[in-house]
Amino acid sequence: MTSREQVSVAFAPSRVNVDKYLERLMNIGKLGSGFTSTIDESEISDLIGECLQLFQRQPMMIECSPPITIVGDIHGQFGDVMRIFNVVGFPPEINYLFLGDYIDRGQFSVETILILMCIKMKYPENFILLRGNHETKLINRIYGFYDDLMKRFGTPRLYEDFTRLFEMMPLTGLVGKRILCMHGGLSPDLVGAPKLDILNAFARPMHDPPNPSLAIDLLWSDPDVNTKGFKANIR
Repeated sequence: MTSREQVSVAFAPSRVNVDKYLERLMNIGKLGSGFTSTIDESEISDLIGECLQLFQRQPMMIECSPPITIVGDIHGQFGDVMRIFNVVGFPPEINYLFLGDYIDRGQFSVETILILMCIKMKYPENFILLRGNHETKLINRIYGFYDDLMKRFGTPRLYEDFTRLFEMMPLTGLVGKRILCMHGGLSPDLVGAPKLDILNAFARPMHDPPNPSLAIDLLWSDPDVNTKGFKANIR
């Protein structure tokens, strides 16, 4: 485990108009066209740079207070995200903690991650986005996100920008100092840890973590009612 350190990033964007992009994203269905048909590569890169710096300013374990709505895998289902907001409520009236896996598999990975980024930038303390195992190059290079970006924009530049963004995302959230949230599950490395401060000790940027490691467990571990203690995950 390495200590947390400051890193310089390649982005130096001007302050973006988040409300402008949110309005366009909210109207995707009404307009009958995808968001990325009316936004260019440089605008998305600016959004990524702004959100990346926000992630960098926040800890790797985000502490928050209840009440909060916790949301699991999204996988490019933009319509599901909008339904959740319409049923449960919109930030900042409702606080949210998302557990990762925003991209891949679904048809609207780009729109999905962009609207979540914009809401995060508008309400940074009310809206928490954790990293999932699909926010790693090992997975999203082959499960659709890379191909989606290449099809839409014809260049790998945005994929590399998104990769740098994902490498800054927090891995865990602690609700009310009692409920520990992550995309995957617990790790044997946590059993003997005297405090949860170990979850704030990761260095950024965090590239795809090695196996075995605490970070890979937080992203990949699965609960199993038939297992006592820990054992190797076949995935």
